[in-house]
Amino acid sequence: MKLYYAPQTRAGRPRWLLEELGVPYELVRLDMSKGEHKAPAYMKIHPHGAVPALVDGDLTMFESAAICSYLADKYLEKGLAPAVGTPARGLYYQWMHYAMATLEPPVLQVFLHTLMLPEPERRPAAVEEGKRKFAEVARVLEQALTGKSFMLGEHFSAADVVMGGTLIWARFLGLTAGYPALEAYASRLAERPAYKRARAD
Repeated sequence: MKLYYAPQTRAGRPRWLLEELGVPYELVRLDMSKGEHKAPAYMKIHPHGAVPALVDGDLTMFESAAICSYLADKYLEKGLAPAVGTPARGLYYQWMHYAMATLEPPVLQVFLHTLMLPEPERRPAAVEEGKRKFAEVARVLEQALTGKSFMLGEHFSAADVVMGGTLIWARFLGLTAGYPALEAYASRLAERPAYKRARAD
């Protein structure tokens, strides 16, 4: 199994999950500063020339949350995905999709207009809009996490990798300040040995 990876990208999610699973995999590092992610050979693996991508036997796939879902099911005995057809599985799907479709966009918007884009392209109004949208999401997640260790209760799952990875990013941007449950959740996840291994280099 090969994971195509670059640091400080969405590829951190499946790498973290692979470390949680404790299964063997090969990490293929791409130097994006050198354009390795746009090389013709890699574009055959990921048609957008982005990371992550996973190659597992005859399967080649991309999209970080999809890869995490696949891996959690492939190693279902590891307990990082609830059983299919259970209420917990329904909530697991909900939070997986919520993290990508509802949480990540405002975090990305703030990131782009504070750190990522060249100074002349940054728009203060976009930052304020991102913060406002994040606050709406944060209120929902604060309520969902109050009194719980993880998204599904006391049991860590792949949903926490996808949700938590984005909230740790949001915390770095200062967006989780004022939300004690989110702050505690992000801190708890960042202390996990697998997370630290995935971020070590």
